Order: sequence, then structure tokens, then C-alpha cells
Amino acid sequence: MTLSTAAKRPGEPGYHEILRNLSEGSVTKHFDPYVDIDWDSPEFAVYSDDPRWIMPEEDPLGRHPWYKAQPVDKQIAMGMWRQAGIAKVGLDFEQLLIRGLMQYLVSVPNGDPEFRYVTHEAAEECNHTMMFQEMINRIGYRDVIGMGSIDRKLTMAIWPAVKYFPELFFTMILGGEEPIDHLQKSLLRGGVDMHPMVHRVMQIHVAEEARHISFAHEYLRKNVPSMNPITKTVLSVAFPIAMRVMLDMIATPPKQFVDKFGIPDEVMREAYWGSPESQATKRDVFADVRALVEGTGMMNPLAKLTWRLLGIDGPASRYRSEPARRAA
Repeated sequence: MTLSTAAKRPGEPGYHEILRNLSEGSVTKHFDPYVDIDWDSPEFAVYSDDPRWIMPEEDPLGRHPWYKAQPVDKQIAMGMWRQAGIAKVGLDFEQLLIRGLMQYLVSVPNGDPEFRYVTHEAAEECNHTMMFQEMINRIGYRDVIGMGSIDRKLTMAIWPAVKYFPELFFTMILGGEEPIDHLQKSLLRGGVDMHPMVHRVMQIHVAEEARHISFAHEYLRKNVPSMNPITKTVLSVAFPIAMRVMLDMIATPPKQFVDKFGIPDEVMREAYWGSPESQATKRDVFADVRALVEGTGMMNPLAKLTWRLLGIDGPASRYRSEPARRAA
């Protein structure tokens, strides 16, 4: 039985009890970016010759031979822009998510525990946008961008999804949250010597995103099994497509970054996602959601083919955030 199996074991908490627990967690363990981060601490000072900005092995571009062959000052500059860029994309996504959650709350009836938890989550996401923007400002790259114009057009699907297909909306939420959560957990688990400001921002983001991801999983676990068979089949195919599209939106550097630092096209193709290492990373990112898909009955033959064609198939997690398993 996987972590996301739809049927509950005896004694497992029900959906509303889980929501109440998540809400209590938002009260007892939450962060304020201007209380819990000492932005003016000397150790948070940003210097353009600090080697801790060099991109780590966990980043697909950071482990590429081309990047490692660059002068140290260029590696640092690229690492600073990359961190600011990831934060800016995260900020853009959080703003879209907040708007979608507020739209979703319009239809939540009185007395439903979803109202309280979703509002808690939206408030935490607002704090995340301030936290990300403050980090971007202190890194100092004013030309850093978040989502590109095409990405922004794709996100227009969020608004009708919230109203007419909320299961797809929460799927898109996972598509945006899982990649950055996976990367940040990999960096924190790996003990990477990163800048203290980035480290603190990641700690806070990972801690609170755990609740947000848990809610999206639980929402889909509750609602997907009872969906109309045709709609459920549509979602089963849309699910991996959303994951793959959102992975590129969240994890792939924009054209402005590529042009600014003169990165060859073949390097970008290998790093995202042509090399065996990057292909493994691409698959590992979605191990948890593959468990969710299996547990909710969405891993049908057509869906399996879609996951495989998109290059994001693989084993499902046995428990949430299980470290990647490598096949012999």
C-alpha cells in the first residue's frame, strides 16, 4: 500500500480531521519573513566573490562540464542570477496560486474546514512572496525575470480550472510545488555549502510547503476516486502533462539567462533534460505524485503511456519525500 492509497487504514484520520491538523500546524508552526529571517545579519551580506553562490551538483546545469569549465567569477555570477531567478519564478507561481485559492474559496460552504486551511495556506504563500522578493532584492540582479510570456499564457488555464475542474487546479498546484520542493530538499539533505540567506529561505519554504503539498494530495485522494469515469480518464492523462509542463516552467532557466551568460544550445539541451543524470532527476521529482496517481486509480494504460512518453515515469515513493532510489 503506497503513501497515497485512496482507501484509509482503520484508525487513519479522515479528510476533515487532516484539514484541522494542518490548520493547527499553520498556527503553531508558521514563519514571518521579517521576524524569522535576520536580513541585516552580517552573515547574510551578499558579495560577488563569494564561492558559496557557485551552482551545486544537484542543479542540472551546475553539474554540467561546460559550467564547471567557466571562470570562477562567471560561475558565481551565474549562480547568483540562478538563485534569484528560481525565487522570482516561485514568487510568480505563488501569486497565481493565491489568486486561484481565493477564487476556490468562493464556493466553499459555511462550516467546511477547507475554508480555514485554504486561507491559512494563502496567507503563508503571501509571506513566501515577500520572502522571495526580499532575497531577490538583496542578491541585486534587477534584470532577473520569473515566468516567460508563454508560461504566463499557459497559466490562464488556472481560472476556468478552479471553477469547472478543481481537481485539475490542484494537480497544477502540485506541478508547481513538487519540482522546487524536490530541488530544495535535495540541497538541504546533501549539506550543500550554500549562502546562509538562501539556506534560511529554503528551510522556511520547505517546512511550510510540506503542509501545502499534503493538502493537495489529500484533496485529490478524497475527490478523484468518485469522479465521473470519463472526467477521471481525462485527468489521468492531463496529470502527467501538467507535471511535465510545470517542471519546465519552474526548473528550466529562461532565455534571458541563457543569452546573458552565453550558454550554448547543446549545453541547455543536455542539462534540461538530455543527459542520463538529468533524465534521472526529471523522473525523481515526481516519485511522490506517481504514488498519488497509483493510489487514486489514475495509472491506467493510457496514463502509463503518457508518463512514459513524457520521460517522467518510474517507481512510486513508498513514503512521502523518500530519497531517490536508483535501479541497478
